[in-house]
Amino acid sequence: MQKTSLKNKVIFITGASRGIGREIALKCATEGAHIVIAAKTAEPHPKLEGTIFTVAEEIEKAGGRALPLLVDVRNEETVSAAIQKTVATFGGIDILVNNASAINLASTENITMKAFDLIFSVNARATFMCSKFCIPYLKKSTNPHILTLSPPLNMNAKWFKDHLAYTMSKYGMSMCTLGMAEEFKKAGIAVNSLWPKTLIATAAIAVNFPKELYQASRKPSIVADAAYEILTSNSRELTGNFFIDEEFLQQRGVNHFEQYALHPGAQLYPDLYIE
Repeated sequence: MQKTSLKNKVIFITGASRGIGREIALKCATEGAHIVIAAKTAEPHPKLEGTIFTVAEEIEKAGGRALPLLVDVRNEETVSAAIQKTVATFGGIDILVNNASAINLASTENITMKAFDLIFSVNARATFMCSKFCIPYLKKSTNPHILTLSPPLNMNAKWFKDHLAYTMSKYGMSMCTLGMAEEFKKAGIAVNSLWPKTLIATAAIAVNFPKELYQASRKPSIVADAAYEILTSNSRELTGNFFIDEEFLQQRGVNHFEQYALHPGAQLYPDLYIE
């Protein structure tokens, strides 16, 4: 399949100050993309690496142009202002990556409503809002994409029973993919979701899962490589999909996955929502 270069393409990535968002940004930067790091970490975190400014430096070193913007994806005014700043700086938007996400695996009885509101605001609502605000500009792009880091829609009750609120919030992101892919198909906007087959070694996994599971994870680069393959595809030929990173990379000719293991040879642990 013929690829479209990302050189000078404007890519708006939420939650790009660390983890998978950062990795996608750096991958796209190697082709000379213009990347907006829309995240809420401007000052160094005591436990977590990365700020919007450190990632901006990395992007520039990798060959891209960077625009670090302090954005709380829950806040309509700051999201709207960030999109306007992006257009004023780079002239438009070609790609939106909805990467920002909040995790809380508490049960129905144990989750607080404050925590419930947080995960819904960061996951389902922010994905809808960022997409809604970017669409007028994506319509003007020659190869527009929305890529959301969310799971395939699987209605098996086992994915709901232990952490109903979190699953609802993540599936809300996936429903944006399902609906918007059809809604904006005639406009040529590709809308897809991407989800890892195994756990990915990010701060969220380090904090929320036992250490053994973190050790049985893959590097974020596998998700970035899959995202790159999606974002360089013809937007009019690839929409409405729920891609799994390993499976999609296999379709694109990648056969060696040991390179992505945090500890080569370790037994990998499947991510949530993967049968």
